[in-house]
Amino acid sequence: MAYDGLFTIAMAKELQQLVTGRIAKVHQPNTQEIILHIRANGGNHKLLFSIHPSYARVHITEQTIENPPEPPMFCSLLRKHIEGGFIESIQQQGADRVLIFKIASKNEIGDPITRELHAEIMGRHSNLILVDKETNKIVDSLKHLPPAMNSYRTVLPGQPFIAPPEQDKEDPKTISSESLQLFFAEEKNTQEIVQHFTGFSPLHATELLYRSKTTGQPIAELFSLFIEEFEIGGNSPTYAEVQGKTYFSPVKLTHLKGEHTSYQNLSTLLDRVFFARAERDRVKQQAGDLERWLQNEISKLKLKLKKLQKDLDRANNLDQFQLSGELLMANLYAFEKGQKEVTVVNYYSEDSEEITIPISERKTPVENAQSYYTKYNKAKNALIMVQEQLDKTQEDLAYFEMLSQQVQQAAPADIEEIREELAEQGYLKLRASKRRKKPTKPTPEKFKSSTGIDISVGKNNKQNDYLTFKIARKSEIWMHTKDIPGSHVVIHSSEPDEQTLLEAATLSAYFSKARESSSVPVDYTDVRQVKKPNGSKPGFVIYFEQKTLYVTPDEELIMKLK
Repeated sequence: MAYDGLFTIAMAKELQQLVTGRIAKVHQPNTQEIILHIRANGGNHKLLFSIHPSYARVHITEQTIENPPEPPMFCSLLRKHIEGGFIESIQQQGADRVLIFKIASKNEIGDPITRELHAEIMGRHSNLILVDKETNKIVDSLKHLPPAMNSYRTVLPGQPFIAPPEQDKEDPKTISSESLQLFFAEEKNTQEIVQHFTGFSPLHATELLYRSKTTGQPIAELFSLFIEEFEIGGNSPTYAEVQGKTYFSPVKLTHLKGEHTSYQNLSTLLDRVFFARAERDRVKQQAGDLERWLQNEISKLKLKLKKLQKDLDRANNLDQFQLSGELLMANLYAFEKGQKEVTVVNYYSEDSEEITIPISERKTPVENAQSYYTKYNKAKNALIMVQEQLDKTQEDLAYFEMLSQQVQQAAPADIEEIREELAEQGYLKLRASKRRKKPTKPTPEKFKSSTGIDISVGKNNKQNDYLTFKIARKSEIWMHTKDIPGSHVVIHSSEPDEQTLLEAATLSAYFSKARESSSVPVDYTDVRQVKKPNGSKPGFVIYFEQKTLYVTPDEELIMKLK
């Protein structure tokens, strides 16, 4: 991946469409993301800032991200200072990964003020800082840096704003042709280009060298043309997966051999790149404790299952106890009190072989026989109890594994419903909330097939049950992965076309434990053929008269259907 300085050049160009736009709303979904709702050029746009150490970025997003009921402090501060303001300019700091948004706003008494929002996209050092332009002091930031953490600059409210330290490198946008000729007079490698020029990641340095070798064009001449591709906003936003690794760039990556996908703009590209990753991280922030609890329960159930299996194996010896008791009763004359064992003929066997039975020397022959009958009856009762416990434990394990899969694939909005379900089942206590929440109906996620048919997907058990037994009509089509934990999917049509069937099956496979697999079996049937057994756990159903499709989950398709 490479949200480097060159990518930032292209993004700065793309974001110019927001200049003169009015900031209508400010939201903060979590501790690492800010979203500005901007009205510009007759359209509404959502500008996303993320300072996540792995997914730091700035771009316009089409994704819907759930907001907390109470705005965090930094969000409230941004609302006070820039909500209702106008974006005067968006500029990049040199060729670095820093974008500066100049915003004209008004203070509490209506006087005009100017604020700058500095987005520093620098991996684990990323930050979003609001600066008072007139005093050059920090109003506040998403991440605070006291002097003990950073000796070069302090990032705290009221402190003078100091820009990140400049690198001792050449700016690729302003370097002279003479300097280029001089630098490339000798053959260079990827690392030398990265170390000499601001904004170059190894990905783009490698691409530059590859183009020079394949075209035969002098690299000093090619360099300026290469930078121009970024300055116009990128000529071919590209996403590529090669050997399990993901790459993206505003320009064609000709040196990578593999499947490439082009996008109409950088923001759509970044939505594709971070679609699942960023959502997964948001869920982790909100549901880390729930995930750990579920994994702990799953581990305990697996251990219990092993112990019960051993008990079951021991209890299965009941036939041997019964045989020993009967053979002893038939041979009471053959032994006396005081013996430790007795050898008798097994007349139940076709071969009538002799077997040796251990007995107690303190008991009479009759008492020894009765002892084996007692062991038989105990084992028989134990077998019933152990089998019941085994069935219950296997059912609980399947339930918790299903919940674990749902948490891993849930949106942040789905997590609270999973907590509520566990509380209703008596497994968890809900956190005390300051606000009394109004009861809300579960909301399955909605999709639309490429032929215009609505499809709904339950993202947790509450949504699954509500979708299948409350929303869906009896004649509509219901889907679920075959013998694999996953979501209930309903096509809101009684006779969907083949394309819709395949797309809905792909949704079913994607929202299941088999997301990373291929040729996933998906069963489908009429909703009327789906039943919920009495006393079964949430989300559990049985179904009849199903047919099966085999599909491979496709994230690209899921985004289009969404």
